[in-house]
Amino acid sequence: MISAEEIELSNKYIPENIRTEAILALRYFPELKDTEIRFQFKKDIKKSTMQAQPTWASFFRSKKSRGYIILISEKIQIDQEEFTIDDIPSDVVTGWLGHELGHVMDYRNRSSAGMVVFGIKYLFSKAHIKEVERAADTFAIMHGMGDYIIKTKNFILDHAKISETYKNRIRSFYMSPEEVMELINDPSFEKAVTS
Repeated sequence: MISAEEIELSNKYIPENIRTEAILALRYFPELKDTEIRFQFKKDIKKSTMQAQPTWASFFRSKKSRGYIILISEKIQIDQEEFTIDDIPSDVVTGWLGHELGHVMDYRNRSSAGMVVFGIKYLFSKAHIKEVERAADTFAIMHGMGDYIIKTKNFILDHAKISETYKNRIRSFYMSPEEVMELINDPSFEKAVTS
C-alpha cells in the first residue's frame, strides 16, 4: 500500500463526500497512481450501484494512457430500500470503490477493440458477467483489500431490508465472503502488493 501523498491527485477527480474512502482505496493500487480516474455521481445506473469504464475521450488511446470514470449512483435503490452514499458505512464504501478499481485494473490489460467485445459480452452473457465480477474482486483481494470486500458483501447479504432477489444476484455473480476468506488465507495466493 502506498501513502496518500504518493497518489497523483492532479489526475483524480473525487467528490468531497467520498474523498477519504476513494484515497484509501487508491492507496492499495499503486499501478493506478498516474492513471486519470474520475469518481462521479450519476442520477441512475441501471442494475448497479457503481460502474467503472474507460472515458470516451480516452477510449482509443493506448492502454497505458487511457482514463477511467467510476460512476456512483446518487441514490442506491435496492428493491424497497433506498440509501445514499452517506448512509453506508465508510469501510463498505471503500470496499465498493476497491471492487471498481479492480475493474479498472482488468480494463488496463485490454485493447480498445477488446473493450468493445468485452462490453457486448457483458450485455448478453451471464457467464461473462460472473467471470468479470469475480475478476474485479480478485484484483482487489490481490491488492490487499480482502477485508473491505468482505465487509461490502456482508453489508448486502446481512441487511434485513434487502430482498432475497437482490442477494441472490450478488451470490450468483460475485465471490461469497467465504470464497474471499479462502483466497486471503491461501498461502499459494500471491498478493500483488504487500503491506
